[in-house]
Amino acid sequence: MQAMQAIIDRKDFAIKCTVIIGAALINAIALNFFLIPGNIFSAGINGISQILSILALKWFQFHINTGWLILLFNIPIGILGWLKIGRGFTVYSFLTSFFTSVLAVVLPVQTLSHNALLSALFGGILTGAGVGYTLKYGFSTGGLDIIAVILEKTTGKTIGSLMIAINLVIVILAGTLVGWENAMYTVISLYGMSRVVDAIHTRHQKLTAFIVTTKPDEVIDDLNGTLIRGVTILPAQGAYKRRPGAMLMVVISRYELYELEHVVQTVDRNSFVNLVSTVDIEGNFYDETEQLKLKREEAQ
Repeated sequence: MQAMQAIIDRKDFAIKCTVIIGAALINAIALNFFLIPGNIFSAGINGISQILSILALKWFQFHINTGWLILLFNIPIGILGWLKIGRGFTVYSFLTSFFTSVLAVVLPVQTLSHNALLSALFGGILTGAGVGYTLKYGFSTGGLDIIAVILEKTTGKTIGSLMIAINLVIVILAGTLVGWENAMYTVISLYGMSRVVDAIHTRHQKLTAFIVTTKPDEVIDDLNGTLIRGVTILPAQGAYKRRPGAMLMVVISRYELYELEHVVQTVDRNSFVNLVSTVDIEGNFYDETEQLKLKREEAQ
């Protein structure tokens, strides 16, 4: 069991490293090939770094690469995230932002399209892909994503509402400093990014998982240690070998699917998991804030 767990952990680590490099490369391409040449601004720290880079050149005739500014902002944010959120989320998020910064410095800034609308759309789509896949695997692209998570815990506001407020400030600054036409293209880019993030991340969607296993007790113990979700046990028997077993039914958020699959594969590699989209639910279904509150109460 320990050897199998080590193999799965190495696989999980390899997947996350691949996502880090892939997301950083996609974000750097979006910045240097589409957004920066078109004076269209990205979301969060990347967008703020773009604005500051333009202001430094405009007011002080000093050119500073956007990538260095991204890295500069993410160092204190990474330290804050380490203290307030946790090591795993913060380390992976900081590594993503670090490699984004490095690649943004290494890759040349060049124009692939002279059509501002195309640049806004492709920049937003690529950025959304980078953000969406990092969130899908349990971390982020760093920057204001970490700040938003911290503020969610301290203020009770949702991450979505906080990010909308932050990006609204970026749009206003873009319109004031660069031009309102650029600000409107920035809105298009941000909208495209949000649609792609929703399509990939889909954390708001609910799924019902039916897990057929011969090790129900072990699976339930590990699920209870990972997720705060109710599990229903249904007696089951395999039709071919007539072996007794159980079918576990559990409703999860879409973003919890990765953890559920990880647990089930670790405990019983011969299990069978059937996932069904859930249209609506009634009764208690804990969101992330409520789960965190319950975990703190259990720890006390």
